[in-house]
Amino acid sequence: APTLDAIPPLRSGRRGRPRRRPSKLHADKAYDAKARRQECRVRGIVPRIARKGIESSEKLGRHRWVVERTHAWFNRFRRLPIRYERRSDIYEAFTSLAASLVTLNQIRRFC
Repeated sequence: APTLDAIPPLRSGRRGRPRRRPSKLHADKAYDAKARRQECRVRGIVPRIARKGIESSEKLGRHRWVVERTHAWFNRFRRLPIRYERRSDIYEAFTSLAASLVTLNQIRRFC
């Protein structure tokens, strides 16, 4: 619940009040509990959580692959997977630098 409440407003580029939360939440079987589904519904989020013993998590794999791929890109930078920095501002700077380099590599790949 605190994680759902901490999501910043989404900017869609449309006029009007920005949406506070995403419309759907994709999660794997580890989050299959009535309490988690109810927390999503109370906030107006449609839970897309695979149920244990009923559904396979292959359908959610399409959405989770994007996140896992991004984690793999960040893990190429040796300082990020194991946090050596004690100060959060230095760690955030390295994370921003890594994101910039990943973006630059993607731009080079498509241009």
